Amino acid sequence: MADVKSKRPYDSSGRLAQAEHNRAAVLDAAERQFLDRGYAATTVATVAREAGVSVETVYKAFGAKAGLVRAIYERGLTGRGPVPAYQRSDEMRAEEADPRTVMRKWGVLTTEVASVVTPIRLLMRSAAATDAEMAALLEESDDERLERMRHHARFLKARGWLRAGVTVPEATDILWTCSSVELYELLVLKRGWSARRFAQYLTDFMISTLLPDDA
Repeated sequence: MADVKSKRPYDSSGRLAQAEHNRAAVLDAAERQFLDRGYAATTVATVAREAGVSVETVYKAFGAKAGLVRAIYERGLTGRGPVPAYQRSDEMRAEEADPRTVMRKWGVLTTEVASVVTPIRLLMRSAAATDAEMAALLEESDDERLERMRHHARFLKARGWLRAGVTVPEATDILWTCSSVELYELLVLKRGWSARRFAQYLTDFMISTLLPDDA
């Protein structure tokens, strides 16, 4: 019988690693340029040049500038840890039996995420005044955050942790306000609060407005 040479399986790990490296480089370059130059002055070409990739690579992965902003914002929502913030939040609340501890950890996670996404969110807000795509992205991100907070409010209701008289819609609005970059902008960026102080403020506010006195 003739010898049959076996083919080596194709190893795509190197290509995937390079793709991830390129993606991170593009987003890092885009974020620096957007925050330094503004949305209008930044171009896909300048981003590609700084990242060391072709313009076609950027368009293929993200589309135009609005796609870059969306990707930067979504990356920021994962927070600063190796595990995405929303995953840490869901795992924590599923395991935690003390509502005050849940509020404290929500305050810390909210502050962590806000420290990352606030600059790009403010860019979105500024660009939305003259750019329809940015306006749509801003509205979409608000709606997504509102739905996430509604998810949390329903969780509090199901656990029996909501203060008497506080409805799920009201709890949703309170959580939505606490997670807004506008609040972080006012107290941290403009009034100079530390991250720790801001997180404690969120914790105290959520406990006092959402939980029963005997929680």
